[in-house]
Amino acid sequence: MAPAIIIVGLGAGSPGHITLAGWQALCSARRLFLRTSIHPTVKFLEQEGLSFRSFDDLYEEASSFETLYHQIAEILFQEALESPITFAVPGHPFVGERVVTLLVEKAEQENLEVQIIGGTSFLEALYPLLKLDPSRGLLLLDALAMTERDLLATKETIVTQIHSTLVASDVKLTLMEVYPDDHEVVVVRGAGIEELEKVVKLPLYELDHLAWIDHLTSLYVPALPQESLAVQGAVGDSSARGKYSKASLSPLVDVMVTLLGPDGCPWDRKQTHQSLKPYLLEESYEVLEAIDQGDRQSLQDELGDVLLQVVFHSLLAEQKGHFQVDDVIRSITEKMIRRHPHVFGDVTVNSADDVVVNWEAIKAEEKAKQGLDGKANTILDAVSLSLPALMRAEKVQKKASTVGFDWEEWQGARDKVEEEWQELLEAIELSSEDAVREELGDLLFAVVNLSRFFRVNSEEALQRTTDKFVRRLQFVEQACRKEGKNLTSCTLEELDRFWEEAKKGEM
Repeated sequence: MAPAIIIVGLGAGSPGHITLAGWQALCSARRLFLRTSIHPTVKFLEQEGLSFRSFDDLYEEASSFETLYHQIAEILFQEALESPITFAVPGHPFVGERVVTLLVEKAEQENLEVQIIGGTSFLEALYPLLKLDPSRGLLLLDALAMTERDLLATKETIVTQIHSTLVASDVKLTLMEVYPDDHEVVVVRGAGIEELEKVVKLPLYELDHLAWIDHLTSLYVPALPQESLAVQGAVGDSSARGKYSKASLSPLVDVMVTLLGPDGCPWDRKQTHQSLKPYLLEESYEVLEAIDQGDRQSLQDELGDVLLQVVFHSLLAEQKGHFQVDDVIRSITEKMIRRHPHVFGDVTVNSADDVVVNWEAIKAEEKAKQGLDGKANTILDAVSLSLPALMRAEKVQKKASTVGFDWEEWQGARDKVEEEWQELLEAIELSSEDAVREELGDLLFAVVNLSRFFRVNSEEALQRTTDKFVRRLQFVEQACRKEGKNLTSCTLEELDRFWEEAKKGEM
């Protein structure tokens, strides 16, 4: 009994690419269907008197290619249920033919027998033209479905289905997210069809400048060297390069996509940006702790936890259509290039202080542009309200300093501390809780300012002092226990004695 469905590959475009078995199947077909008649081999079929039905009329009506492919597969499936059919496609049935995949899946579900008769795909025609050895690893992508996430810049890549300059433009923009604008690519039209074959090398940014691009066009993208990766910077310099890392966010992103999916983790799925805030803060402080402890393994682990939070927030934003992980990476990459014109541009600096001045000037320019969009535009806009109090105070003071609102020497900051101390004492004597709170805040702000003059990070300094207090109090507690007591049963004199011992032990 004949198979319910025979699928034949028409080859890359020359009649000679049709196999003998394929030609026999076409000639003996009672009902022949073609996905499209826009293929060089079809003219030969017509000359040989073969009649067929194509689905070209559906292409103009479909809302998307995926919808179209499902529609064609469903029509063919229903036809096959009535009587056997032969379905012919360009190239090889299993190379870039989504309709074939869908049709075979439907047939298997209904136990319909399917026979596949291969043909020479455009890939076999491309290999000799480009001198490619596919055994080295080759990435094959569909121009109509590819995204930036599909790209792997260290692999040679073939992009198919570039059937118009409009598609070529979309492909170019996607590729330029990963490759340099001037990365040399090879456009191939009509591979294996002698009278139509055309091979052109050109820089990536010129991809959509070719007027002759049609349905027989493919693109070859050479791999980038391991040590280089294109980065798209706001400086507009297509020659900018960054170091390429073998590491990829994709595995972590894939795991989180699964966890946030319909069959994922219930806890993860109910999280929001707001609910995740405490975890991001906690993980950040644990990174700082690992740095202070000099624990490299712990630092690696804690940095991973922070990275998880970044991916988590990015995927939550993606679910709402706000932005994607790729946007986050691209944004910070552009910012780093933009704010380092002495590395990626032609600006000259003589010291690290010059770098800071440039950085602040560029940030101010960015903020000014944001102001044009109706956003706030002051020198303090960039200081987050969510920072710890000491850290925020220091950042505010630094910002004020950049515009000259600062003491010229540290002595001025010292005098301010003394002034605020006296005002605090006066508030205490007045027994005014509000006044004490106000003056104590002023004193803390003044102390932070003084520490800044000596390049002491007040947040870190207080943390170190708190850690020191914790160590000494723990020593005192242990000393009390050795004498069969606890902290509450020891006299103040005993506690002071143990405290002094703790201090001597740290010297």
